[in-house]
Amino acid sequence: MDELPIISIRQVTKQFPGVVALKDVTLDVRRGELHSICGENGAGKSTLMKILSGVITDFDGELLVRGKPIRFQGTRAAEEAGISIIHQELNIVDQLSAAANIYLGREMRTTLGLLNDRAMEHAAAELLAELECDISPRQLAGTLRVGDQQLVEIAKALSLKTEILIMDEPTSALTESEVERLYRVIQRLRDRGVTILYISHKMDEVFRLSDRITVLRDGQLVATLDRSETSPKDVTHRMVGREIESIDLGGARVPGEPVLEVRNLSLAWPGHARGWRLKEISFQLRRGEILGIAGLMGAGRTELLECLFGAGAELPSGEIRLAGQPAIFNHPAQACRAGVAMVTEDRKRLGLFAQLSVRENISICTLGETTRWGVVRGRRERAMAAGMIEQLAVKTPSGESPITSLSGGNQQKCIIGRWLLTNPRVLLLDDPTRGVDVGAKAELYRLMDRLCRQGIAIILTSSELPELLTVSDRILVLSEGRLTAEFPRAEATEQRIMEAATRGAN
Repeated sequence: MDELPIISIRQVTKQFPGVVALKDVTLDVRRGELHSICGENGAGKSTLMKILSGVITDFDGELLVRGKPIRFQGTRAAEEAGISIIHQELNIVDQLSAAANIYLGREMRTTLGLLNDRAMEHAAAELLAELECDISPRQLAGTLRVGDQQLVEIAKALSLKTEILIMDEPTSALTESEVERLYRVIQRLRDRGVTILYISHKMDEVFRLSDRITVLRDGQLVATLDRSETSPKDVTHRMVGREIESIDLGGARVPGEPVLEVRNLSLAWPGHARGWRLKEISFQLRRGEILGIAGLMGAGRTELLECLFGAGAELPSGEIRLAGQPAIFNHPAQACRAGVAMVTEDRKRLGLFAQLSVRENISICTLGETTRWGVVRGRRERAMAAGMIEQLAVKTPSGESPITSLSGGNQQKCIIGRWLLTNPRVLLLDDPTRGVDVGAKAELYRLMDRLCRQGIAIILTSSELPELLTVSDRILVLSEGRLTAEFPRAEATEQRIMEAATRGAN
């Protein structure tokens, strides 16, 4: 490695209204290393990476690239300097194909100046093949699941032939096999001499991949350490300023009577060789129970929750009964009125109202309770939102702050709070801790436990098996749209779940 750092950050400070996101951060990044940036949500990791990639241009301090002072005026300038970023929140244009997304703003053209779709599709296919991915370059990005959209983002970064690649939680929506595939891609990039800045909450990733690890806390640099000189426990302690103990959710929960019954639920998949997204799924959910749903990408976890919430593009067949009554919903509004709520996996596209405040995002589903003669009573609305902010310990200067000014974990708390205000009987949580740090995860686990003990029934999907094993009373396993196993908590292990998840459909 060269002695001259490829990136030098000197006393960088960034303030947002009411929040100091970064304070006097100084850091060097060596050429060719994989340098992990760790910290809780709100620690300043993403803000620092946005400065390096030209997303944020207004800050105090100095940035040097290859020893030369520089201040990017936008992402295009950063890309021209050899820096690109894969954001935690996906920047996908739904209406464009995968190839068009990869080359957006850098379209290939014919000698006549027309778009050369064939060349872009061919080049995109090569990039996707490098990721060992079978996505069609022509497929509309909006029809892809979150994990596949993430791979398109990674392909876009690879297409830039970047020297410095920033990865912000790149595995947060990927299955274990896709993560292993990404690791192989990262190793090939490192063999080419690419410098990688890697943000992750997952200590196994950090310690598998990193040369060095930098820890941020409350916008300040805590330490930069060689991987060999530290441990996951030490890094976690530095992240939160306290020991993270094993999560104790108290004694065993005692589920009550069945509140949701699903019998032979199927969801067609027109035009696909398999013919179904879900096939003859049957199960019960009891009052005060957390039912975990495991499965690889494409197994049907999200589709199952969408069917229960009336959010799918097509109606399923089979039978769904809520408190003994038929409950196949045509629209989420019907589900909400019946006492079913859903926190979606894609926070940015399907969960947040980016133009609204924290208060408005929390209260938007229960405005009817604050309205008199068609007019929203502001005092009542503010009190409801403030109560949920306090209950969920949302870190925000006030309820009037823009929702986009909050960290990902705090945004997720606001979405959960929105649905809790509807007093649901059944709460559907689709990978709710994706991109959430270890401290916030523990808070969410305790919240789920508390809600269950209050009588709410929860269905939880997660791409992280330890999460399901920590909080679930039972775990169902899906594979290619079929239910392949059911385990009570005492009998569930990662190995048994993975064996059931990889069985395939018969």
